[in-house]
Amino acid sequence: MSIASLIDYETLRIIWWLLLGVLLIGFAVMDGFDLGVGILMPYAARTDMERRIMLNSIGPIWEGNQVWFILGGGSIFAAWPMVYATAFSGFYLAMLIILLALILRPVGFDYRNKIEDPRWRRWWDTALFIAGFVPSLVFGVAVGNLLQGVPFRIDDTMRPFYDGGLFGLFTPFTLLCGLTSVAMVTMHGGQYLQLKTGGIVSERARVGGSVAALATIALFAAGGVIVMDMEGFRLGADAVRDGPSDPLLKTVTRESGAWLASFRANPWMWIAPGLGFAGALGALAMTALRWPALGFVSSALSVFGIVATPGLAMFPFIMPSRLDPRSSLTVWDSSSSHLTLFVMLIAAIIFMPIIIAYTSWVYRVVKGEINEKFIKENDHTLY
Repeated sequence: MSIASLIDYETLRIIWWLLLGVLLIGFAVMDGFDLGVGILMPYAARTDMERRIMLNSIGPIWEGNQVWFILGGGSIFAAWPMVYATAFSGFYLAMLIILLALILRPVGFDYRNKIEDPRWRRWWDTALFIAGFVPSLVFGVAVGNLLQGVPFRIDDTMRPFYDGGLFGLFTPFTLLCGLTSVAMVTMHGGQYLQLKTGGIVSERARVGGSVAALATIALFAAGGVIVMDMEGFRLGADAVRDGPSDPLLKTVTRESGAWLASFRANPWMWIAPGLGFAGALGALAMTALRWPALGFVSSALSVFGIVATPGLAMFPFIMPSRLDPRSSLTVWDSSSSHLTLFVMLIAAIIFMPIIIAYTSWVYRVVKGEINEKFIKENDHTLY
């Protein structure tokens, strides 16, 4: 008996689906608030000093937060290679837009203070806003496309073919999902700024974060109403859970309201959308009570619930195909081998606690309020 056989193939596939969800939610929670800070910059900061306060509130941590994004992409590549190949080829231009926007962040942080010219700094401030807004929007649009189904098919040689373009990704529903994503991270960023800054920046963040929380509730509810009647995907009874990774060995049908089937079969899944709404309402309440720490926790729970909701609704689908439903990629037929998943699980068990430990240590080291006095005392070492 091999070591890998200690955990059966079906269980390993479920574990890696859960781990992928944890990594994506981790990215949304950890990197979401600094994307939100960038989105709030034009509103919450009116002077150069206020902008510096906002930038330095995330300056020591934003790069570390992106570890979750890298881990998520790496996990898709290793655990779900067919998903990776299909998504990164079909969404190539959208991914390129995200990467170009994310590249603006390190460039903006490093170059903004090189010259004291106000026009120079305003340009980079605009770039940092774009670096927060564009990825947030496109990530939400991508989730909307997964719910609608992606126009791809897989031929008999297991090659994926994508039949779509960049502008086809942006439909009314997917833009609604994108705006929900933007509102969500803006809410989260507003809560973080209340926790990390003081004075007028914190007060403006209270207002901006509250408006974003209300928008999050409204947009998330509107998306839910649409999804209730949306044509989704249903896996046929011939699907094999522990068989080879061959998407063509199953049948898939499209049915109106199919995405709600998992919630009807498993009522506990309603916890996810419930957290989405309750967390946003909690953030509003904590803002009114001026309890920023609890407000940040509440917004983090909202992000958790909102991101988890489509993942639970789509299970076991990871990337459904509206062009050829049979080609849809699921948990059961798009993973790596049994041995690969097992070896990766051992690596995850070893390294994930290390990542969480050093991240916690970093946040402990940089705790404290960022204000004008702190900026002036450390002027030459800060952004």
